[in-house]
Amino acid sequence: MNNTKIINVQILNAFVDNNKGGNPAGVVLNADQLSNKNKLEIAKKVGLSETAFVSKSATEDFKLDFFTPNKQIAHCGHATVATFSYLKQLDIIKGNDSSKETIDGRREIKLIGDLAFMEQLPPKYANIGDKEPIILKSLGIRKTDLMPNAPIQVVNTGNSFMLIPVKDSKVLQNINPDFDMISEISDTFDLIGFYVFSTHTTHPKRDASTRMFGPRYDIFEEEGTGMAAGPLACYLYDNLKIKKDRFLIQQGEFMPQPSPSLIIVDLQTRNNEIQGVMAGGKGVLKTQIDIEITV
Repeated sequence: MNNTKIINVQILNAFVDNNKGGNPAGVVLNADQLSNKNKLEIAKKVGLSETAFVSKSATEDFKLDFFTPNKQIAHCGHATVATFSYLKQLDIIKGNDSSKETIDGRREIKLIGDLAFMEQLPPKYANIGDKEPIILKSLGIRKTDLMPNAPIQVVNTGNSFMLIPVKDSKVLQNINPDFDMISEISDTFDLIGFYVFSTHTTHPKRDASTRMFGPRYDIFEEEGTGMAAGPLACYLYDNLKIKKDRFLIQQGEFMPQPSPSLIIVDLQTRNNEIQGVMAGGKGVLKTQIDIEITV
C-alpha cells in the first residue's frame, strides 16, 4: 500500500516591479527527506516553471535543487531570488551574505534590503553557425527584424540561452513562436531556451525588454528569467559596448497574460572584462498550497 505525504509549498513572485507582476516560483523548505522523484512530482503538481527545494548543505548555507515540471535544472534565477528573499523575510538569514550549493557547484548570494542577488559565472559565448534561418523561422520573424550589427549568440553564465536581438519592441511583441522548432533547436545547442530582446523599451529607464521561450523544459513563456538576464547584460556590455555596471532588464510585458518583471544585473569588471555577474530582484510571498505525494 502506498503512503502519502502532504508537502507545503510557498508561492512567491520574484523580480516584482514596484511590488507588482513578477515570476511565480514554488519554494519548499526543509526538503532533506525528499527524493528527486518526489521533487519532480511536486514540481509537476505545482505547475509553475520552476520550484526550488531547500535542504541542509555540508559546505554552504543552503542546498537548493531546482525542478521544472519535467526535469531538474542546474540553476534558476527567479526561484533563487524567491527563496533567499523569503529566507531573509523569515529572519532565517541574519546578515547580507549567504551561499547556495547546487548540482553545478557553489554560488554566492548577496542581500540588499528586500533584494536578493545571485552569483553567476563570467560569460561564455558561442556562435550559431548556419542556424540563423531556422531560428528566425521558429519565431516567425525575418532577418530584417533583427537588430543591425548584433549577432545571434548562445551565451552561458551558468545555463545556456540563445540571445536574439530584434530591432524594436513591436517586433518583440509580435513574435509567433513555434514551440516544437524552438525545442528542437534548444536540444541541438543544449539550451534552457530563447531570450529575445530589444534595447527599445517601453520604459525610459530600462536597458532592454525581453521574452523567454523554454519549451524544452515545458516553459512556454516565462515572466522573469534571472539566469537569462545575466547573459543578456554581458551581451549588452561586450557586444553592444554599453559600458555600465548595472543593467535593468524588463520581461513579461508582452505575454498573453502580462506580468511585468524587473531583473537587476550588476557586473563586476576589470580592464573592460567581465569578472563576475550578480542578478537579482525582489521576491514577494503570494500564497501557499499543499501538495499530496506518494512516498
